[in-house]
Amino acid sequence: MDTNQPAINDLSISIATENGTGSASANNVLFKAIFKMGVPCSSKNMFPSNIQGLPTWYQIRASAEGYMARKDAIDVMVMFNDATAAKDIYRVRDGGIIVYDDSTPLAANLKRDGVQYFGVPANKLIQKIVPASPLRTKQRNMVYVGVLAALFGIDMETIKAVLQDTFGKKPAVIESNLVCIEAGFNHVTEKGYSQSIARLQSIPNGNKGKIITEGNTACALGAIYGGASVVAWYPITPSSSLAEALEHYMPRLRKKDGKATYAIVQAEDEIAAAGMIAGAGWAGARAMTSTSGPGLSLMNETIGLAYFAEIPCVFFIIQRGGPSTGLPTRTQQADIQLMYYASHGDTRHIILIPHDMKSSFDFARRSFDVAERFQTPVFVMMDLDLGMNLWSSEPLKLDTAPFDRGNVLSAADLEQWEKQGKKFRRYFDYAGDGLTYRTIPGNPSRKAAYFTRGSGHDADARYSEDEKDYKDTLDRLRRKFETARDYVPKPIVDRHEGVKTGLVCFGSSYEAVREARDRLRASGLRINHLLLRALPLTEESRDFLAAHDVVYLVEQNRDAQMASIFKDEWPELAAKIVSVLVYNGLPVSTGEVVQQIKSHQANGRKGIEEWQETKRIASI
Repeated sequence: MDTNQPAINDLSISIATENGTGSASANNVLFKAIFKMGVPCSSKNMFPSNIQGLPTWYQIRASAEGYMARKDAIDVMVMFNDATAAKDIYRVRDGGIIVYDDSTPLAANLKRDGVQYFGVPANKLIQKIVPASPLRTKQRNMVYVGVLAALFGIDMETIKAVLQDTFGKKPAVIESNLVCIEAGFNHVTEKGYSQSIARLQSIPNGNKGKIITEGNTACALGAIYGGASVVAWYPITPSSSLAEALEHYMPRLRKKDGKATYAIVQAEDEIAAAGMIAGAGWAGARAMTSTSGPGLSLMNETIGLAYFAEIPCVFFIIQRGGPSTGLPTRTQQADIQLMYYASHGDTRHIILIPHDMKSSFDFARRSFDVAERFQTPVFVMMDLDLGMNLWSSEPLKLDTAPFDRGNVLSAADLEQWEKQGKKFRRYFDYAGDGLTYRTIPGNPSRKAAYFTRGSGHDADARYSEDEKDYKDTLDRLRRKFETARDYVPKPIVDRHEGVKTGLVCFGSSYEAVREARDRLRASGLRINHLLLRALPLTEESRDFLAAHDVVYLVEQNRDAQMASIFKDEWPELAAKIVSVLVYNGLPVSTGEVVQQIKSHQANGRKGIEEWQETKRIASI
């Protein structure tokens, strides 16, 4: 292979700016232009938790093979933030490119060997073409859009089309941004800048039919089509955009009969929001909330009530860095056990785990069926990476199957039961599967009433402190949880006979692990793969664990929370599990997975510990 030939449609770009300077608009134009060319691409937005003035990085990955994970080695760094420049130059791979504003001379400490520098006088260009105004600073970012377009082959007509799509009703905004982009583009061509590391080439029909969306939006649409009618929420990053998407789309998608078929309430706090959806679920509505770790902590008492009183409701949890306030704008998978064991006492909860836009939509819709079938709180486990970043995706397709409302008795049902000599007992296990029957308030039958309580009760919903009643209730709730194993989404297994090394992942880690699997196979390591999509664990996961000598379990937390659930479930197989942990707040990268597995292959668990220590020292 000729190493001097540029890679085609294989490029990683990182843009370092300050938040509040208008970079988001420029970044979106660049990302959507690459997508419009038909090149598979994804984005990662690493932004701070204040409004203005702190560092932000936006990464775009273009991959002809369709890989969407964050890359460790950056091909191109747009260095537009002096505060982070000293570190940013070392994020670029050897042979990579640094684009910087040379309106002022580059400081000596920002020069390094092995990379190519392209200076662009962005400030000076903007001063010439943009009248003095608050917009001048923001439009400076559009200059690097033009620079990158010229360097890597993004056609200006494509840029214009994206501007039209984005600002179609504001021709003056289109024109002012286009002038800035053209200034950057023309500067590159006039200077004769060239590079040989990568080129972007249009792929005819490459993204035909595909969409760009965020996981929170996909979840909101899925919830709407899942029949959600009551939404109670309290603002918290990174979950707010899910509720905001519901506020945006519900009025547009539920207007056929002109009736108010939904209620969206911004509650006074997370505790109130949880109480509202528990009440709505009890009353027969399909009710939901969205929150993140701190909000989930506050909701735990109400979750316990809904679990013990057996009230269906759905909690969308978009995880961020914790504990406490932690890192509100960074991603993590560290609330797994908080969801799984939420509230005091003996509890275990059903969790659906999307890994892409399609499953975010599908599982959001399905979560209400699961909640009503099992009369219990159900969690949809997301994280900031999946929820707030833009992903390209196949279209979201609506499942037209009827809703599963579970065991709900109407007045006619109760009348029929009475004729058959059957009695409605709210918490009686008629089938031995832990599932009971319920009635919904408003049922006119004199047989429909029952007490709902979070204290001890018997099978007839009467208050009870009897030890047998209490134990029977806990045992039945556990049977119900066991029944759910056959109802929740099964894992997706990529398995070949005779292979003794396995790889397990879930959620947003999927893209990094999918690529890592391919790279490891290409390097000669035979490895099977399982994508976990729900808790409780199913027999497919046990079979996968039993069939391999070693199974690497990738998760984004410090304490191997999912591995602990596996080990608790099947202690006889626990020794096979090797945790691959990433918990720096960034979306997991392919390299972090590959390097830890290779380190373990070479030197056992000590190899992973040494790799973690090397990474820690390198970050200082």
